[in-house]
Amino acid sequence: MHFWYLEKMVLLFLTLLKVLIATLIPSPSLEVFQNEPELYEDDEIYADIIAKNILPVPIRFDYDPDNYKEIDHPKCHLTLGQFKNCRIPVCSPITPSTFISFILRSFYNTAFREFTSELTFSSNLFSETISITEKKLLHIAIY
Repeated sequence: MHFWYLEKMVLLFLTLLKVLIATLIPSPSLEVFQNEPELYEDDEIYADIIAKNILPVPIRFDYDPDNYKEIDHPKCHLTLGQFKNCRIPVCSPITPSTFISFILRSFYNTAFREFTSELTFSSNLFSETISITEKKLLHIAIY
């Protein structure tokens, strides 16, 4: 990986981290939010994270070729929640930039639209790691 690319990725990550922190505040457990929720409920930037109908689910993309077992443990997979055997095959590993873009676009869309217009997300792709058998299952394809 070229140094300039790594430097660009670090700057992108730091900028996106600032956006994530801004969208994560307020925490529903903060005293200000609990005492005066209307301050945040009326601000559209917080709409994606404080809605009562939102169910938080951990999401993780893993690349683990050392523990590969076709179908049971794909080299690259998506895990939802804390389920021990939830491994949805993914066609290839993803870059941190791709992951951050996915999280912001999908779960913090208001902030994504407001704050990322000047950011460039990398579109680099890795080689496919998914097997032919895994392609026949429900899987995630990134092109």
